Amino acid sequence: MTPGTGTAGRFDHLRGALREFPPLLWSFLYFFFLLTGYYVLRPVRDAMGASADVEAVFPLALVEWAAARGWALGELTLQLLFTGTFIAMVVLQPVYGALVSRFPRRVFLPVLYLAFIACLLGFYLVFGREVPGRGAAFFIWVAVFNLFAVSVFWSFMADIYTDIEARRLYGFIAVGGTAGAFLGPIITRVLVHQIGVANLLLVSAALLAVCVGCILKLARWARAREQSRGASAAEAAMGGSMLAGLRLLRDQPLLRAMAVLMFFGVGVGTLLYNEQAAIARAFYPGDEARTAFYANIDLAINLVTILVQVFLTRPLLVRYGVGPVLLVPAFAILLGFAALTASPLPMLVAVVQIATRAGEFALAKPGRETIYTRVDRETRYKGKAVIDTAVYRFGDLSFVWLHKFLAAFGSAVVFGVGVLVASAMTFGAWRLIREQAKLPAGPPAPDAP
Repeated sequence: MTPGTGTAGRFDHLRGALREFPPLLWSFLYFFFLLTGYYVLRPVRDAMGASADVEAVFPLALVEWAAARGWALGELTLQLLFTGTFIAMVVLQPVYGALVSRFPRRVFLPVLYLAFIACLLGFYLVFGREVPGRGAAFFIWVAVFNLFAVSVFWSFMADIYTDIEARRLYGFIAVGGTAGAFLGPIITRVLVHQIGVANLLLVSAALLAVCVGCILKLARWARAREQSRGASAAEAAMGGSMLAGLRLLRDQPLLRAMAVLMFFGVGVGTLLYNEQAAIARAFYPGDEARTAFYANIDLAINLVTILVQVFLTRPLLVRYGVGPVLLVPAFAILLGFAALTASPLPMLVAVVQIATRAGEFALAKPGRETIYTRVDRETRYKGKAVIDTAVYRFGDLSFVWLHKFLAAFGSAVVFGVGVLVASAMTFGAWRLIREQAKLPAGPPAPDAP
């Protein structure tokens, strides 16, 4: 092979896909602007979570109440923030279920994103006035926004593309997200010292407004795809209970396997995240410096991710299906935690963090999302949302408190338990591969269970 032939071949595939599938460009732009907007916010959120200023993070009433009892809130910041995030997810999941059940897609998708934009405008005022407790409110909101916005994006993509198309195209779409995730931290790092944290929220709001335009552009193709599958009322409200997602999770082995993989996958990420937060708090006491530190970590992760997506994701999915893209990241994480157990050095923690998140974004996430092209709409929007939000945040909640307990015994113990968690995640990946093999090549008929 002559130099550059492989890269040229990738671009040939991309050009051919763009000609064959016009919605690919809008899908790419949608994911690009969505993750750019999120990654502008993520370093701000992480800086709040690692802040030593408890009055910036928690409401004054809570700070005074804890001080009167001799409790140091600063030592429980992440645990309390993850607990609040899980409670918010539990409260909002039925609201999301009701929205999906009662309103057609053309209504609830734009409305969801417009609500996110309105929240950002509200936080702009709160940050500008340095309202106490802004850190906790923003941390929880960003976590909720990320999971719901990204979950809805992939559900929407499953409306537009078939399983075979998804294997060909999801790698390209994921590159759009990674490019946005790469640009977002750059925007934050460049602008945070010039315009301040509050104005970054307006930048993110503008990017989400572009996402609404992409949704409107893609609606026609989504409607045509659903009609070709036999769903004559594709744009009608889905109906059903607002808690139907929980019932689907209980009844479907596929979703249960997906939930196991998600729960323990979140576990390994949470253990690493807490170690990273401890390092940031120790070495970067200022909000701006700590925000820049997190932005640099995100840049490294996204650089690795985009390289894997360009050169590996599509070939693996097209030739071998979801098996390799689920198992390769799982085994890499397992080996990484084993290495950390033997030598828990700060630099190695950063390396494993990069490998963990890059493997998730570049391989595991696109692999999981192709599976949803082969299920019915209720599973795609409701069952998936329960896993992507409630199960995800329950994993966060469980492992952030587990880390607090394990940290007293040292890093080696934390990562030793992490090996067990990574093993359970690998088992979940194996079960999911077996269950998805039982699915038909395409989604069931609209009236199928």
